[in-house]
Order: sequence, then structure tokens, then C-alpha cells
Amino acid sequence: MTAISMKRSGTLAFALAGALLLSACQMNKTEERAVTGAAIGTGVGAVIGAMSGGLDMGAGAVIGGIVGTAGGLAYDAIEGDGKKPAK
Repeated sequence: MTAISMKRSGTLAFALAGALLLSACQMNKTEERAVTGAAIGTGVGAVIGAMSGGLDMGAGAVIGGIVGTAGGLAYDAIEGDGKKPAK
């Protein structure tokens, strides 16, 4: 992969992550956690994909986004709505 196409892939991945974060304004807690997980996973996946020899940045971003979304949903399942039960 050339340096120019890697730069374009990285720019696209971070632009998509930013768009996901901005779209979280009218979401409930579950959706916010899924989107946040996806954005973080996409960024981390893109960086790992760019640094590894066998995986390109785009594939790393996709895999990271999927794993991040699953992590955000798992966190939501554990934490719930964040409200403490009444005593």
C-alpha cells in the first residue's frame, strides 16, 4: 500500500469516527455506548492495521469498529442505565 492511499484510508477512518461521535447527540445510553465503542475501536484498529505488516489500515478499522461496538454493548449490558437502585 502506498503512502498516499494509507493517508486517505486513515483520513476516511477518522472522518467516519468523528461523524459517529457527532451523531450521538440524540441517542439513549445504549446507543451512545455502542457508538463510542465503535469510534474508539475504529481508531485503534486503524492504527494497529497501519502498524502491522499483514493487515492494512482499512481492514483494521473495520475489525476494530466491530469489536468496539460489541465492547460498548457488553459494557452497557453490565452497567445498565447507570442509575443506582433505590434503598
